[in-house]
Amino acid sequence: MKHLSKVLLVFFWNMGGPGLLVLGILDSSFIFAPLGNDLLVVAMTARSHSTLKMLYYAGMSTIGSMLGCLLVDIIMRKAGEKGLEKHLSPKRLEYVRKKVEKRAGWALAVASIAPPPFPFTPFVMATAALQYSRAKMLAIVGAARMVRFTVLGLLALRFGRSILKWAEGDVVQGILIGLVVLFAVGSVISVYGWIKRSRSVGGGRPASRETAPA
Repeated sequence: MKHLSKVLLVFFWNMGGPGLLVLGILDSSFIFAPLGNDLLVVAMTARSHSTLKMLYYAGMSTIGSMLGCLLVDIIMRKAGEKGLEKHLSPKRLEYVRKKVEKRAGWALAVASIAPPPFPFTPFVMATAALQYSRAKMLAIVGAARMVRFTVLGLLALRFGRSILKWAEGDVVQGILIGLVVLFAVGSVISVYGWIKRSRSVGGGRPASRETAPA
């Protein structure tokens, strides 16, 4: 795994479980790192080939994702619908709002399990801005993320040797380098956008409307 550790988010890889926790927080809040936790869970599990460690990696990634969602919730619950309009394009806002108002719980669950490019953070933002229960939101995200990471971990346990061999290929290494570059550029844009839009929102009042129960 020496090549992978050099390319795929070296800092988080070397931190092990805590690295997955930190990356989960960042990825579910302000940093652009799609599939970051997924790839690390698979790689770490394939290397350790331990069911207990797999569950540990999945759990740390899940907790990190929940904490990241909590940060988004704190900001967007205060900003309300007016703030939501500043963060999402009209087209995406309309799509997310319809899904959340109709079935917030199911929308969150699907968004938490589905891989990119299916949107995740916009659904978290919408449920918070529309005053959906914070406890329910975190519970749904936690359960769905744990399922997602556990399934990936089980696949890594089953095909561990093949994954390790495949990961050492030049093509995969090139893809990983491209992902790291994408993470870096996307993260800068994401953080800048959050800061700019949050300043323009100011102290928006939270919306009073309720969403449909999960």
